[in-house]
Amino acid sequence: MTNKTGKLAATLLAAALSAGLASGAWAQQSGNAGNAGNAGNAANAASAGTSDTGSAGNANGGGLPQIQQQGDVSYTSGGVGLDESRALLREQAHWPLSLRFTGPTADYLSGVQVRIVGGKGGQSGEVLNTESMGPYMLVKLPPGSYTVYAKYKDQEKKQSVSVAGPGKAKAAFHWNIQ
Repeated sequence: MTNKTGKLAATLLAAALSAGLASGAWAQQSGNAGNAGNAGNAANAASAGTSDTGSAGNANGGGLPQIQQQGDVSYTSGGVGLDESRALLREQAHWPLSLRFTGPTADYLSGVQVRIVGGKGGQSGEVLNTESMGPYMLVKLPPGSYTVYAKYKDQEKKQSVSVAGPGKAKAAFHWNIQ
């Protein structure tokens, strides 16, 4: 390789890296633009496909874990730390469905497999299938009747819920296994 070719390769590499950093900064700026509600949505769109589920530095603010999207359903889960717990409890009035997972002696659980089936007019399709990142999960669902299946270790429990509007439907799941 000639000296001229090496310099050209280095210049192209530097330009590519700069373009990548600039587009990342632009995505972050657009995620922070607008009002707080749109900032969370824009940040989620910018980070679609990532597995960042922590609350540190997210656009939702106030300790609320990242809002995830699965099909038409938005959800968030967590509550392992005090900030997240408080944020999720505070926000549950604004979400149609609120779930809580506890174990023996009211220990909070994470890693609960959650599946929600049902919907408007008694449809029986699966609308959400995910794992809870903590003892609280908030889910945005359209009004309708649903069955929530929650599985911890090898024990699955289910509850029927009727979603009528924000802050209306709540379900608590408790396991006596460790």
